[in-house]
Amino acid sequence: MYLKLLKNKLPKVLKILPMCKFFGLFIAILIMSCSSDSKLEAEIAEVDVKVRIDRFDEKFANGSAQDLPDLKKNYPYLFPTQFSDSVWIDRMQDSLHQVMAKEINQKFSDFKHDTIAIHQLFQHVKYYFPEFTPVKIITVNSDVDYRNRIIYADTLMLVGLDNYLGADHEFYKGIQQFIRANFEKERVVIDMAKAISRSTIKATPSRDFLSKIVYYGKLYYVMSNFLPKVEDSQIIGYSQDQWQWSLTNEEYIWRYFISNELLFSTDSKLDDRFIDPAPFSKFYLELDNESPGRLGQFIGWRIVDAYMKNNEVSLHELLGESAASLFKKSQYKPKK
Repeated sequence: MYLKLLKNKLPKVLKILPMCKFFGLFIAILIMSCSSDSKLEAEIAEVDVKVRIDRFDEKFANGSAQDLPDLKKNYPYLFPTQFSDSVWIDRMQDSLHQVMAKEINQKFSDFKHDTIAIHQLFQHVKYYFPEFTPVKIITVNSDVDYRNRIIYADTLMLVGLDNYLGADHEFYKGIQQFIRANFEKERVVIDMAKAISRSTIKATPSRDFLSKIVYYGKLYYVMSNFLPKVEDSQIIGYSQDQWQWSLTNEEYIWRYFISNELLFSTDSKLDDRFIDPAPFSKFYLELDNESPGRLGQFIGWRIVDAYMKNNEVSLHELLGESAASLFKKSQYKPKK
């Protein structure tokens, strides 16, 4: 009886064995990959960098007319000469500015965690780009100038902390939801990484759609190397649902781009439809309202990711590759 039962189950057992071998191989590869990643992160953790954060926002908020000369002397780049001292004194005494300063102080009262995250960011940047010199970070109250949340220039980085008080903060009521969705504290270091990453990538002179989306693909790929612990959805600035929607519909997005011959089109309207910030992408289909904006950027990142997986090249080699050549070598083809 036992032999009969075994005989009946033997075909199933034989089918299971190859699958077991497959999973064994998969686990071995996964372990090797994790080991390699751990070794890399251990090397990066040894990179010597210093983080300097100057809370100008606090100094200005707590200052008075008597403090203004010293502030102007120490931070001349924050006091345009076309404005008289009375403008800055009025700003110090303005009730709305004082309320905003109080909100910033509550949200960023303990900057220790942020300093650790910024330190790790600088270590990664320095590892991949040894010529990088850690910048001095100056925090400011920008009156919600969200288009310039981070200004990175040479040895300075200005950070408008008032743009990171939480998406539902009352200060942002007049701003569209798709814009203020990323006004969260956690975005500070991500936006810093974005500003630094932009400085490593040459703006493309080409006007075709492919070149534009590959530019963003390079940008997000560099950012993901600078911030390996940050989710891809956060790198691109999507909610988890938006990211999952994009992955689920990747093949259909790509098919639409190809069937409508968009890749080498120079139609500037494509920027508004698929690249620029927007509440949704514009396929001119019923599903538009379900889609996240900037799906061209998403596809550009997927193309770059495929290129890096299918070619043994360094980060610097990636940045030097033209969009057309990169696309050809990427062998990009979304899976069904």
